Amino acid sequence: MTESMPFSRALNAGLRRALSENDRVLLMGEDIGPLGGVFRVTEGLQADFGPRRVIDTPLAEAGIVGTAIGLAMAGFRPVCEIQFDGFVFPAFDQITAQLAKITYRHEGALSMPVVIRIPYGGHIGAVEHHQESPEAYFAHTPGLRVVSPSTPHDAYWMIQEAIASPDPVIFLEPKSRYWQKGEVDTDDPALTLHASRVVRRGTDVTLVGHGAMVSVLLQAAALAEGEGTSCEVIDVRSLSPVDFDPIVDSVRRTGRMVYAQEAPGFVSVGSEIAATVTERAFYSLEAPVLRVSGFDIPFPPAKYEAAYLPDADRILEAVDRALAY
Repeated sequence: MTESMPFSRALNAGLRRALSENDRVLLMGEDIGPLGGVFRVTEGLQADFGPRRVIDTPLAEAGIVGTAIGLAMAGFRPVCEIQFDGFVFPAFDQITAQLAKITYRHEGALSMPVVIRIPYGGHIGAVEHHQESPEAYFAHTPGLRVVSPSTPHDAYWMIQEAIASPDPVIFLEPKSRYWQKGEVDTDDPALTLHASRVVRRGTDVTLVGHGAMVSVLLQAAALAEGEGTSCEVIDVRSLSPVDFDPIVDSVRRTGRMVYAQEAPGFVSVGSEIAATVTERAFYSLEAPVLRVSGFDIPFPPAKYEAAYLPDADRILEAVDRALAY
């Protein structure tokens, strides 16, 4: 069955299905009960599944993740909500020094089926600590899977696949997409959790990105088409591990690639993907792999957000540079 729904509602439906199908699934987070979370992703779930399965926690991110680790050891599948991206750092030690390492520490005998949902990125004019792009920290950490859906369909399916994973998953939700509607096929996921997706076919330049940047890449591709340039657009979806094959195959055909991200460019997901594509498709490249990113500064106040975040114009400027080689 196919249904049109906003991104946030698709996440809600995916969580509801996971709760219904497995009574070991628990949700934990600040204000996720009667309020339904800041972005209303968990709205109505506590009323339907009760406060023992949809748990309002104290404002203590380290405590939330630490408790989730203990629950996973006891056979549960906890899903933690971090209210905003900038609030994940108090839990950073629990995530990177404990959660990510426990399975390795036990030589694979103990799995850690913990999902940590993090709204991330900009475009909503929020205040300090409410707009961050911390994906590189987690993608750099062995033992963590890191994914980011960009459509309601992917949100619905990927949250369920993340919950089913035996490994810890950092589930990054582009907060600017929460209100965007899209078609959700509740019968067919189409892709697995860690597969990249070709969103638009093209012949001249490959545009690659993740999260909220995918819609910006599609805007840029549409504008470029009006100027006679055909752009292929790829949604990475999974930041660790990365499904490189569709990206490399595309670059071998187009000869050019631009990666776009909201996060700062230095030592980033875009840096890693650019380096790997250069290694694997070097003899097909007609130009260097170019990156468009946020600037290497802390996320600025809301009134400067538009100057900081990559937009279609900055992406098109990179496309022009790639074509000029």
